[in-house]
Amino acid sequence: MESLNSETFVKLSLGNYKGIEEGLKQLYVKPVVIKGKQLLAFNYRYKTKDIFKNYSKDESISLIEKLISEGFNIATLFTTNEEHILERNAKGNFRLRTKALTEKKEVSLSHDKEKKRLILAKDNVYLQELGLTGADGVVFKSGQDKYKQINQYIEILSSLIKEFPAGTIQNVVDMGSGKGYLTFALYDYLLNHQQKANVVGVEFRKDMVDLCNGIAAKANFDQLSFVEGTIDSYDNDQIDLLIALHACDTATDDAIYKGIKANAELIVVAPCCHKQIRREIEKHKAQNDLNFLTKHGIFLERQAEMVTDGLRALILEYFGYKTKVLEFVSDVHTPKNVLVVGTKKAESLKPKAESERKMEILKKIEDTKAYFGIGYHHLERLLEL
Repeated sequence: MESLNSETFVKLSLGNYKGIEEGLKQLYVKPVVIKGKQLLAFNYRYKTKDIFKNYSKDESISLIEKLISEGFNIATLFTTNEEHILERNAKGNFRLRTKALTEKKEVSLSHDKEKKRLILAKDNVYLQELGLTGADGVVFKSGQDKYKQINQYIEILSSLIKEFPAGTIQNVVDMGSGKGYLTFALYDYLLNHQQKANVVGVEFRKDMVDLCNGIAAKANFDQLSFVEGTIDSYDNDQIDLLIALHACDTATDDAIYKGIKANAELIVVAPCCHKQIRREIEKHKAQNDLNFLTKHGIFLERQAEMVTDGLRALILEYFGYKTKVLEFVSDVHTPKNVLVVGTKKAESLKPKAESERKMEILKKIEDTKAYFGIGYHHLERLLEL
């Protein structure tokens, strides 16, 4: 009570629970302000879940006393200057230990722990011009989902980029850049992490291209540009990182093809609208063990998505890429939330082993196509496999 009254209370943790509440393990308590009212937030930690409740100061004191008497054997109180540990021994007696902290702790009254963002909203010209923030740098309510998605994309891309030696990623192409949210954010990230690169957004809508080039000029992003054109018509053999988010159906294959032909170090695509393989499966109606699923349209659609992207991953592996599939926050306009990532392998196999590896992959591709009744995959046709 004293630390609460003096506003030096930082947090309280209760542990070593031996009471009758099934699954309860620990309790954490911290001060919060909700709608202008000071409360204490209780986080009950169970084996399989967390339960959060908020109480007034008086309610909290009574409840904490009750919880300690009924099963928690250790209570650790952190104030701004001290740490107090109350511990019950086997005989049921309590002992209190207090030690001064070498570094003063701060009292946090935030209800939600603010996540550190790689892309900051404050003083951000392009986010303001794109309509996600106001002049004060505060993200609009309508832009929260997009802002969250942008940051998650950049978190994923930053972890992938860090796998390469500094300076490897010098030429970036964003295929189907749209309004340029990610294109701007990636350029911003690279610039702020001393990895200056030429970044190009490819977009077939002229109004979007003009808009984005204008914003890039306002933001003084002198190595960022947007060009008008389609993915399949864009020609550039100097690509280190290729991105294509939500390119519809075979446009994703066109993007992967461009990345492979340019020998890009990193290829990242978020596929959308897997129509080509679905049509193949529907056309040939192969008899297999999954017929009981694929007779239902929704299951067939999902199966087509997995088969399409699974074959894309195999084709990337055939051309020397290490592949993985990641999940990300979906866009408001599409529920698709899968990223297919291809990273150029540094190691190389002996010619014979490399030939055997490629033959194994080709066989797996052919077996998969035969099983699902697929005549062809657009990407393999582009690459003439």
